[in-house]
Amino acid sequence: MKVKLLVTAFILAIAGLLFAIYGRSRQASSTSSTTFLSASDSADAHDRLISAQRATQAPDLAAGTWINSDPLRLEDLRGRVVLVDFWTFGCYNCRNTLPALKRWHSQYHERGLTIVGVHSPELDDERNLDNVRREVASLGIRYAVVTDNNYETWRAFGVEAWPTEVLLDKHGRVRWIHVGEGSYAETEEAIKKLLAE
Repeated sequence: MKVKLLVTAFILAIAGLLFAIYGRSRQASSTSSTTFLSASDSADAHDRLISAQRATQAPDLAAGTWINSDPLRLEDLRGRVVLVDFWTFGCYNCRNTLPALKRWHSQYHERGLTIVGVHSPELDDERNLDNVRREVASLGIRYAVVTDNNYETWRAFGVEAWPTEVLLDKHGRVRWIHVGEGSYAETEEAIKKLLAE
């Protein structure tokens, strides 16, 4: 009987945790009224290169604390390809994307790629600036990271999940979107094509 009660309590605790995380994710994205995709692109825009003619201008990055760089503005990065990575340090899937992001930074930064990690917290301890700084250092992240504790950039870009990568062309237009892990070869191919434009 005690084992059955413990199992039930454990299941309820996990369900409550999942509900809290899902609710926070929905809260972060529910007020999103701005989207950078046109209606005709939104249904199938992920994981394909959006044509320059159909691409829309990316929204600005909201104010936050910058780690590993001085504050950056997308408008000042015109002429460079920009990969905006929405992540948080406690997210297992986000951590799994880091080897590819770090490799792309190392391989393509001098050729015109700028990576900006937008740290949008999922859990309360991920809001703490000291924790973010410590994790960025311990994870070996050398590209720019900006905090997004109020989800302003998250909402402006219409993001709904961690991790999400948004690739901007040299004119600041959204040309590629990927949600979750994987599609590394396809994303790298999109980076190369945009660098060659």
